[in-house]
Amino acid sequence: MTLVMSQFSKSRHQAGVEVMPKTHANKQYEVLLDLVSHHPEGIRIEQIDAGLHGVATRRTVQRWLNDLIAQGYLRRERAGRATRYRAATMVTAAGNVKLELGLTGRGEIRVPLTAEAESIQAYVLQPLGRRPAARYNRAFLDAYRPNRTFYLPETIRTELRSQGSVVGSHEPAGTYARQIASRLLIDLSWNSSRLEGNTYSLLETEHLLSVGEAAEGKGAIEAQMILNHKEAIEFLLASAEEIQFNSYTIQNLHALLSENLLPDPAASGRLRTIAVGIGQTSFTPLDGPQRIAECFQCVLETAAAIDDPFEQAFFAMVHLPYLQPFEDVNKRVSRLAANIPLIKHNLCPLSFVDVPQQVYISAMLAVYELNRVELLRDVFVWAYQRSCARYSAVRQSVGEPDPFRMRYRIQIGETVAEVVRMAMTKVQAVSFIRSRAERLAEQDRSRFVEVVETQLMTLHLGSIARFRLRPSEFEKWVQVWK
Repeated sequence: MTLVMSQFSKSRHQAGVEVMPKTHANKQYEVLLDLVSHHPEGIRIEQIDAGLHGVATRRTVQRWLNDLIAQGYLRRERAGRATRYRAATMVTAAGNVKLELGLTGRGEIRVPLTAEAESIQAYVLQPLGRRPAARYNRAFLDAYRPNRTFYLPETIRTELRSQGSVVGSHEPAGTYARQIASRLLIDLSWNSSRLEGNTYSLLETEHLLSVGEAAEGKGAIEAQMILNHKEAIEFLLASAEEIQFNSYTIQNLHALLSENLLPDPAASGRLRTIAVGIGQTSFTPLDGPQRIAECFQCVLETAAAIDDPFEQAFFAMVHLPYLQPFEDVNKRVSRLAANIPLIKHNLCPLSFVDVPQQVYISAMLAVYELNRVELLRDVFVWAYQRSCARYSAVRQSVGEPDPFRMRYRIQIGETVAEVVRMAMTKVQAVSFIRSRAERLAEQDRSRFVEVVETQLMTLHLGSIARFRLRPSEFEKWVQVWK
């Protein structure tokens, strides 16, 4: 196995990525990853200690391992004394393995990209005037042969299946997704809307979905977008046995996601009959109702013929937005449609946890203008691994330590405790949490808000001691919170 380590000091101005200095901690992470990579069968912590020759205490090494697991670069397998650590690899189309640390000096999350993806991202981040005009290329679709062409190499598909398999194959379709439905509804509604520029916070989204009350100062369109996601996800969960890549499922998915958001209400669920344009791109979508309908049917038939659920999901994320079969809301349709095979096969769903908006947009621009899928593939793989980690924690109530939460544990704890002691409502809490976040570095604020809101949403009587809260304070707060 060939491991390519990225150099933190390497300039990436061309790709539009912030350049961070190479810190001592990052160097130690490189050494640790290099050591683990030489043991593809897995390595025990005792072996790691020996290989590091005493450069750090066992506790420090454990912290480094937890950081790298939380960032998606290592995997922990087995339990207790049999625990082993393995590199979580990303495989390029050429078959090479590349593992890039997406850590800045402060530990912010960054999507790890393969060399092909970095090159593509650099291209689409150029000014629009430097990118030649592109039109819909039917050959891109026609060249795909189900179960013979693969956008996701077998190594990636195997890895994703090992991480995403959570219940037995004998269970009815949708069993697992329904087990985590309450969490999935909020996460997927929020993250998919966030990728469209929606400014609702996680807590505001939860409040809207639970009581139907829009956030103060937010536009009606943002609330409608989130509510539409909820309806669409519930449709997928309730119809898990029937949903598939056919016109009924996809057009109804669009109707639910676009409800009350299109200038022409009749356009919801209907293939477009007008020309459309897309901002930030030199790409011009296919025109002509008959050609659109023909290509739409071809996309659905091709997707339906794909056996592997991950390949099927990714194909939908590529070709539905590329075709732009509807007047608007195409990317939202593709993100939820990607969950169809995952729900049907009882695999962990994909909720786009932590996916940066700009990286996702760049990945779609690469599909539109270049018919290149490498950047979107890297985003898809990383996002799915993040989702697996999140819902494994929800299902088992056990998760990997979050380095961000460790760094800000005092501030997070104080903020949660204050919200409870002051018996704040959800609306009051949103403003208070944001004011506390203002004390942090700008790049950490949104993550801080999300973490505190998540803590409050999952707080119960059995978990209040760590915040130094009394049962009476919690019970008083619950009355106004609910």
